[in-house]
Amino acid sequence: MGDTPGPISSSPRQPVPPQTPSIETSYSWIRLAVSMALSTLGCVGMWSLVVALPTVQADFNAPRAEAALPYTFAIIGFMIGGIVVGRLADRFGILPPLAGGTILMSLGYVLTAFAPSLSVFAVISGVTIGLGGAASFAPLVADVSLWFDRHRGLAIALATAGSSLAGVVWPPIVQQAIAAHGWRQTHVGIGLFCLATMLPLSLVLLRRPVAQTAARQAQGSGNTMQSIGLSPSVTQGLLALAGICCCVAMAMPQVHLVAYCGDLGYGSARGAEMLAVMLGFSVASRLFFGWLLNRIGGLPTLLLGSAMQATALALYLPFNGLVSLYVVSAIFGLAQGGIVPSYAVIIRELFPAREAGFRVSLAISVTLAGMALGGWMAGAIYDWTGSYASALVNGIAWNLVNMAIAAWLLQRQRRHVVGAYVTA
Repeated sequence: MGDTPGPISSSPRQPVPPQTPSIETSYSWIRLAVSMALSTLGCVGMWSLVVALPTVQADFNAPRAEAALPYTFAIIGFMIGGIVVGRLADRFGILPPLAGGTILMSLGYVLTAFAPSLSVFAVISGVTIGLGGAASFAPLVADVSLWFDRHRGLAIALATAGSSLAGVVWPPIVQQAIAAHGWRQTHVGIGLFCLATMLPLSLVLLRRPVAQTAARQAQGSGNTMQSIGLSPSVTQGLLALAGICCCVAMAMPQVHLVAYCGDLGYGSARGAEMLAVMLGFSVASRLFFGWLLNRIGGLPTLLLGSAMQATALALYLPFNGLVSLYVVSAIFGLAQGGIVPSYAVIIRELFPAREAGFRVSLAISVTLAGMALGGWMAGAIYDWTGSYASALVNGIAWNLVNMAIAAWLLQRQRRHVVGAYVTA
């Protein structure tokens, strides 16, 4: 009879052995801080278009679903651009595509100010704001993961917080600027400001990963067949589907909260404040989820975060008072903070580090497809039904699919960890 297996880890993470020097240095943390700042600036397109939605709708006299198209196109641009930049970053480093993306995004904001129609505005948003801003989102997260080993979960969680910090910083600023100067002049100002700040900051990222990191990239840090018994393509595909599903659910409050508050009579300014509260609590929760990712791994954290998000989303159904909406938005922000970082950690657990730029960017960028689909879908359901209640129910259903995928992958992972332990 074989030995009785000991305690089983829920994750195949491979911590750095004590005799192996850590790749983390003070520069790693400086690089993380700069990456968060760049992401906060470069992800403005995810939020400025949300805040401008009611004004743009009135300016072009368009239905709600059509008014959401600039956001949808921009998110699609973020998704495609993130995948492309991830490939480029693996080959050339993060700096060249980041600098090029910054210039493209800044130019796009200026061009949208002169858009004669909603369709032109939407196309420019996708081709310039989305594609250009993409370099400051998923590829930056992948780059940060290459500079950490002992605190990788926390570093990834903080790196992904940049896009949420953008949601804290930008909506109130954009809301006040639009009220004072109109959305067109506001877009010109955003473009010039991002160009003047992001290019100098990006120079801090000039250094490439140290030789020790490069050696580990060549060695690899994961094997999906050994970890969960699935091929790399199937694993990546399931994670992509899970990411789309969770973000269809996530999009309804994030994309339509400002418009929802306007419909309830609270005004767009209150909606922008609620969005900032939501994302502020999301940033705060990254510290907890970063610690949790280091403790239990990516898949368990994803399942927990997804379950919390579904619960928070359901709270929007019975509560629509002004104070209660602030509270529910804060709860929703706390719940969602661990979801996106989980995908990056799962990829680093299951795939070789040399593929990090492409695979992490793909996993995170595909979640934006869910945001784009969810933003449009919620607007379309609103146009069909005249309220957001059905859109919330739709979001919860998509969230349940995400939970099912995460639970199934986690079950397979635990089964294969048991098998590997007993075989050994």
